[in-house]
Amino acid sequence: MDALDILIIPGSARAGSLNRRLAAFAARSASDAGLRVRELDLRALKLPLYDGDLEASSGVPEGAHELAQAIRESDGLLFVTPEYNGFPTPLVVNAFDWLSRIAATPSRPAGLAVTANKPVGLLSASPGPGGALRSMNFMRQYLQMAFAMLVVPQQFALARAHEAFDEAGGLQDAKAARSVQTVLASLAALAQALKTAAR
Repeated sequence: MDALDILIIPGSARAGSLNRRLAAFAARSASDAGLRVRELDLRALKLPLYDGDLEASSGVPEGAHELAQAIRESDGLLFVTPEYNGFPTPLVVNAFDWLSRIAATPSRPAGLAVTANKPVGLLSASPGPGGALRSMNFMRQYLQMAFAMLVVPQQFALARAHEAFDEAGGLQDAKAARSVQTVLASLAALAQALKTAAR
């Protein structure tokens, strides 16, 4: 059986981000489980704030096509999202706004075709007691309704995340670590089932 390719997308790119730390832990856990992992830095795509006039004059930026290609090459995605005022970060929403504007050509599918029926897992982290759960629930609705993605039921919000990691980047609480692994296992199972069915 071929290894699955999992694309991990942190919703924050800032230095010291707790969600980047959780994404890194998830990436190690996924690799240990036999998955092939790629982490994607949305900020490195250099996407401007979505603007219809900019799109009309310059087209969809190359960074949006890079995002679409990364999703297309993956068997499943894992989002690790903080919350800004209870909502997913502008970094994520803006990137997917641009992605949705990619039209189909003879050589590539439309952006919305790339996301359709793609399996997704959700994690979040916050210093607060809710662990950014509000953002994660919005992400579930957003990805399912706007992008036709298949978000697995299992999810995990890491509360008090500023106290959760050890010096090596691991999670100090074994239950929290198992919760991350449960989300990964659910994502992998759905991705494998869809990949097998497509053969």
